[in-house]
Amino acid sequence: MAGDLLNIEGEDTARKSWHLRQFIKQCQDSFSVLEKCLKPVIAAVHGACIGGGIDMITACDIRLCTHDAWFQVKEVDIGLAADVGTLQRLPKVIGNRSLVCELAYTGRKMMSDEAHCCGLISQIFQDKDSMMDGAFELASEIASKSPVAVQGTKRNLLYSRDHTIQDSLEYMAAWNMSMLQTDDVVKSAGAVMQKKTSKEVTFSKL
Repeated sequence: MAGDLLNIEGEDTARKSWHLRQFIKQCQDSFSVLEKCLKPVIAAVHGACIGGGIDMITACDIRLCTHDAWFQVKEVDIGLAADVGTLQRLPKVIGNRSLVCELAYTGRKMMSDEAHCCGLISQIFQDKDSMMDGAFELASEIASKSPVAVQGTKRNLLYSRDHTIQDSLEYMAAWNMSMLQTDDVVKSAGAVMQKKTSKEVTFSKL
């Protein structure tokens, strides 16, 4: 596909560049939709997670893996810089620029234990089956919460990642001046007082 784009409009560099940029943007957007999704997205990794796989999981909210999983920013080995999200999101996900640079410059493999240690992964499971069970259990737990609270939390976490603390507090205040008026607050508080779990409360769909 990318090769075809280089042949667009003969040898005109500007036109080839224009169409290649559009192609790259489309690829970027195909991963960014995971981040923009209003609901939390859980990634479950087993085996190899290479190149585009890193782009995908760093756009997700929660990442799980099996013991045999490994991760690799592979683009440098094929002569290009990762261009659809890894270089932008990975530094913010693991918070260690030195490690990110090492991984991106060398293309070396990072095994599951290191991925967990640096914060790329939040939980490691023995095998694929136990990981999938854990992922569905986690998803069920999140789904039992107030959708107003969960989706508002995701939106504000993403906003605060890209803005100053003060800007984020201002955004949060503007957000909650309406969202705090939800009936979900009363239902949730009532459940706590009655020592019920969130799974015993029915929230309206959002």
